[in-house]
Amino acid sequence: MKLQENKIGIYEKAIPNAFDWEQKIKVAKAAGFDFIEISVDESDARLARLEWTKEERQNLVKLLKENEFHLQSMCLSGHRRFPFGSKDEATRNKAHEIMDKAIELALDLGVKNIQLAGYDVYYEESTVESLNLFKEGLKYSAKKAEENNIMLTIEIMDTWLCGTISRAMEFCNYVGSDNLKVYPDLGNLTQWTDDPCHELTKNIDNIEAIHLKDTKPGVFKCVPFGEGSVLFGELFQTLRNLNYNRPFLIEMWADNDREYTFEESVNEIAEAKKWLYNRM
Repeated sequence: MKLQENKIGIYEKAIPNAFDWEQKIKVAKAAGFDFIEISVDESDARLARLEWTKEERQNLVKLLKENEFHLQSMCLSGHRRFPFGSKDEATRNKAHEIMDKAIELALDLGVKNIQLAGYDVYYEESTVESLNLFKEGLKYSAKKAEENNIMLTIEIMDTWLCGTISRAMEFCNYVGSDNLKVYPDLGNLTQWTDDPCHELTKNIDNIEAIHLKDTKPGVFKCVPFGEGSVLFGELFQTLRNLNYNRPFLIEMWADNDREYTFEESVNEIAEAKKWLYNRM
């Protein structure tokens, strides 16, 4: 099979923050992508998306329809600031509220897959209690996802806890829900295991989508494709052998300290896709 035939999306943050939604959609489509992964991160500005009015949601859906485009997935990293595993009850309550509102937003925007950060806590010390609270938070989230027919996926992270698919699957197995699977990031995975191909093979039935990102030891962000240590050729060969037919998502970041033209933004993400397609 040809992996180039799989759906491929682009991370919202790969397109400059200065661009509005209409421009972001047009950039992604012009670069040959099938969808954008919307970000709901820990910043006040992006958490505020959970409070969008009905009209704001409808306006974005209208733009998507007019451009024959999709928001297929959501990167919900807001739980890094408000984690399920926090020792503070108010923070945990906020984590549950974020989850509820993220599912509501996903339903309104047509998002099928909400990616969860695989952290019990991030700014606090991890403890046995924080891990137990995190697991219960995942149980709560999966139940809500089941009720709304939304898929949740644990990202393979830049930290040890969910740095491999196998470790993330321990949480999935604890929850025991068909609506909680894994979303491997090939860059993160490469830094936490000596055999990422085995990790993919062992867990292929639980992979909902795959992030494509290059990394170096200790450097998990903004590594240009080809300058890191991810062996994309070997990983793609493994995925071909496994008949992987689910979506890919290119994770990269625009340089928001500079100004982009429309064409420059299109070219930057199109070149990344071309580089990866040449190795698929």
